[in-house]
Amino acid sequence: MTSPAEDQLPEDLLPATRRALFRRIAVAQAEGRVPSVVGAVVRDGRLVWTGARSCVDGHAPDADTQYRIGSITKTFTAVLVMRLRDEGLLDLADPLERHLPGTGVGDSTIFQLLGHSAGLAAEAPGLWWERTPGTLRPTLADVLGEGPLLHTPGRRHHYSNPGYTLLGSLIEAKRGAPWEEVLRREVLEPLSLDRTTAQPVAPHAGAWAVHPWADVMLPEPAVDLGLMASAGQLWSTAADLCRFAVFLAEGDDRVLCAASVREMAVPAAPPDPQDAVGGYGLGLQLVRRDGRALVGHTGSLPGFLAGLWVSVADGVAAVALGNATGAPSIGWLGAELIAIVADAEPRIPEPWRPLPEVDPALLELTGPWYWGTQAMTLKLAADGGVELHPLRGPGRGSRFEARPGGGWTGLDGYYAGEILRVVRRADGSVRHLDLGSFVFTREPYDPEGDVPGGVDAEGWRGLAP
Repeated sequence: MTSPAEDQLPEDLLPATRRALFRRIAVAQAEGRVPSVVGAVVRDGRLVWTGARSCVDGHAPDADTQYRIGSITKTFTAVLVMRLRDEGLLDLADPLERHLPGTGVGDSTIFQLLGHSAGLAAEAPGLWWERTPGTLRPTLADVLGEGPLLHTPGRRHHYSNPGYTLLGSLIEAKRGAPWEEVLRREVLEPLSLDRTTAQPVAPHAGAWAVHPWADVMLPEPAVDLGLMASAGQLWSTAADLCRFAVFLAEGDDRVLCAASVREMAVPAAPPDPQDAVGGYGLGLQLVRRDGRALVGHTGSLPGFLAGLWVSVADGVAAVALGNATGAPSIGWLGAELIAIVADAEPRIPEPWRPLPEVDPALLELTGPWYWGTQAMTLKLAADGGVELHPLRGPGRGSRFEARPGGGWTGLDGYYAGEILRVVRRADGSVRHLDLGSFVFTREPYDPEGDVPGGVDAEGWRGLAP
């Protein structure tokens, strides 16, 4: 979502696009009977539109008005855990017991907790935890209850608020400081998310429930979640969440590198077929809507609804916030705002530019290669990596990045994580490519290519009469 050249893209959205965006939030507010709705769109790293519709609270909300964002908090918590991993303080494959002993669910791994496949219950036992103060759950035992495991860890996706409570406690144990303090120091301050806080700071929206059969409202309590804060405590604004969305698209080395952010968007477990959202990565929900891949998260607590979605391919992200209980369309409103912008004003591609320089030894590797009889093409990428894809039609293919000491590591597709190497003859000329034990030769079954099993000495032939 980096910014293109100034002469390629208008700084602002077209008037028709802006009107369509405003109409969409106005419809959401009216039809959803939501006291107020705020929306915002960021394109190529820049906030390009905000809009609001309101009928209560005594002031018109805007992109700097706080709303409670519920489970979008989980994405922030996941970022903190990934930072611990990148610093070498833990491994995602580690059992929780290694770092947070005595929970009773310590065989579940950190990876499973991040991706909601640890087998834990969806909610804390006892009273409705979202509507009661955290002081009623002062210990992890109170959050987990007597039978916290409902499923075999690692077997299925089952969304769990207690799971992210455990991750918050893990962060506190490794950092020696409260979750809120660690979050502020390591994420909020570096990204300039000054209006994202654990407690509301004016101006903020009030929490409301709207009667299902009458146009009347009831105020909702906004309680401190205590130990469960890392699962849903935060308040934020549309402007702050748009800045966070840019981070989720690009990464930021002050917080989390781009590769680790991309890792968060890889499915962590098969999705539940009944789950309306779709897949789940590490603190990120993954969906496809109208053929468009989106990453982000929805959130809800009594009186509030929120959604943050990013389309990396379109360079567009959007946020929608509302203050009503039970208007689920708000969670998806951001996805619809993305579609409005991306469809009305498709992304203009970066101009093609030749590489400033190229290694002749790399250039020699480009062009057609054969895995058996399947034709593949190897191309140089602008970032110094290579791409290997079928010459025609679908099939196994990947992008690769250069490895220290030679060769390339697969970034995606079938060969993700696999090593591509050049095998040379004694005189330095290229014999073949090796990719995860597969041999790629310049000709189909080239006898000079060291093809496993050998190549018939009589070579290719037709059918004898």
